[in-house]
Amino acid sequence: MENLTGNKIFNAAIYVRLSKEDGDKVESDSIVNQKDLIRDYLKGMPDICVCSERVDDGYSGVNFERPDFQKMMEEVRAGKINCIIVKDLSRFGRNFVEAGRYIDQIFPFLGVRFIAINDGYDSFCGKSSSDKILIPFKNLVNDAYCRDISVKIRSQLEIKRKKGDFIGSFAVYGYLKAPSDRHRLMVDEYASTVVQDIFKWKLQGISQQRIADRLNEMGILSPMEYKRSCGMNYKSGFQTNPKAKWTAVSVGRILRNEFYIGTLVQGKRSTPNHKIRTQILKPQEDWIRVEDSHEAIIAPEDFRAVNRLLLRDTRVAPAEETVYLFSGLIFCGDCRRNMVRNGVCQNGKTYIYYMCGSNRTSKECTAHRIREKTVEQAVFQSLKTHIENIINVERILHYINTLPFQQNEVKKIDAQLVKNQGEIERCNLLKASLYESMISGVHSKAEYLEMKEMYEGRRKDALVAEARLQKEIDAILGFQGDKCQWIERFKQYRDITELTRVIVVTLIDKILVHEGMRIDIHFKYQYDFDRMVETIGNVNRIQPIPMLLPTREAM
Repeated sequence: MENLTGNKIFNAAIYVRLSKEDGDKVESDSIVNQKDLIRDYLKGMPDICVCSERVDDGYSGVNFERPDFQKMMEEVRAGKINCIIVKDLSRFGRNFVEAGRYIDQIFPFLGVRFIAINDGYDSFCGKSSSDKILIPFKNLVNDAYCRDISVKIRSQLEIKRKKGDFIGSFAVYGYLKAPSDRHRLMVDEYASTVVQDIFKWKLQGISQQRIADRLNEMGILSPMEYKRSCGMNYKSGFQTNPKAKWTAVSVGRILRNEFYIGTLVQGKRSTPNHKIRTQILKPQEDWIRVEDSHEAIIAPEDFRAVNRLLLRDTRVAPAEETVYLFSGLIFCGDCRRNMVRNGVCQNGKTYIYYMCGSNRTSKECTAHRIREKTVEQAVFQSLKTHIENIINVERILHYINTLPFQQNEVKKIDAQLVKNQGEIERCNLLKASLYESMISGVHSKAEYLEMKEMYEGRRKDALVAEARLQKEIDAILGFQGDKCQWIERFKQYRDITELTRVIVVTLIDKILVHEGMRIDIHFKYQYDFDRMVETIGNVNRIQPIPMLLPTREAM
């Protein structure tokens, strides 16, 4: 198109971009300023007619996958636009390779006039020798600036993660961002009860699919729909239906999420660099974990119990609502394979028994056949006895903590400990001075090596003694405070009249069935219990305790 004087008329698009959005206004102030600068410039350009304005507010210049930029390029290809005007090259883009490709190849091929006002560049005027050097250099500087900003942002985010600040866009289901600090989380009273129900049902033996079905039947919104109902503009890559419902997968994600025990896990995914937007999953050892960063919804013991169950074969039988009492917990004592539950009818009665899964499939092991009732009775009685032993141990420890000898014994051992630590320090100093003595000629190399070995031996002996003394202090003081919280989990079931799935998975780690119907029951926290018994034995050697100690035979 030409005007009356014969000059060509350009149909132009004004293009403006800013990386961060201004939350207080529809358009950022810098966007407005960019437009004003371009319009002032065009007052002296009668050969340019503005046909459209394109704004990408809140989009990075690292790539050109920006909505309004792509719309502008569609207008160019349709022949509606043949001129693009930007404030400067940094507003156009900060990718050295891509920006150069557009300016040097794509725009000339499409017949597009490109103007960067502050950089004094107008492709219609032709490239000067300085433009051929300066324009690529400016694009390179813009690219380097973006890379530098990316490194700084990544570093800041890493620091925030390690401090335990939550930096996600949306809080995990069950939590809300605190109004006073968006990096801190608070419990969502409604959603947290749903999470607690999910864990409770899983402990009761209900499968993930049936938990999901139950939640849908109760009309409880899925995490995605719940966020939307709270006014959040939430989107997820997991959505497949217009209205997302609970599924076995979504329930499983909740059951495996450490977030619910107060552990903040962040930095699972990252992009290779600032130019690639595709995220990749990082190795678990590179994830950032911060414990006790927020209030827990689920007790750690329940979380661990559930996740142990998720690793085991605990499928629900077709005709049942929950898994069987010992599903995923009962194993062959010899080959360690799962025991398989079977039923047989005799005289109109059905008898349930367990047998070795390996024997059933390949005969590689013996049957180890045992009736379910026999196992149930043995576990019930053993559990009752174990709980009484735990209560007895706790009672003895409380008694020990009242003994007057405790304070005097600890003081004596503390004095020995201080003396021992002084010996360690002396050996370290002597070893350090030996080398200087050898260099100065006071000792020969042979003498240096001999004396160094001697001091190192003394230091090791002192370290062994230090560990022994510390162990004696622990033995006297026993286990106090939150170290014995697990005892309460057993004590709450001291008056049980029957076994339930919750009791079994909470207190029992595994059940081994040997030939001859011999059953070996491994209780949870067995190591802690054994240490407590050992502590009582150590104290009893220092000062006899006039109380009955539990023995291995009684356990």
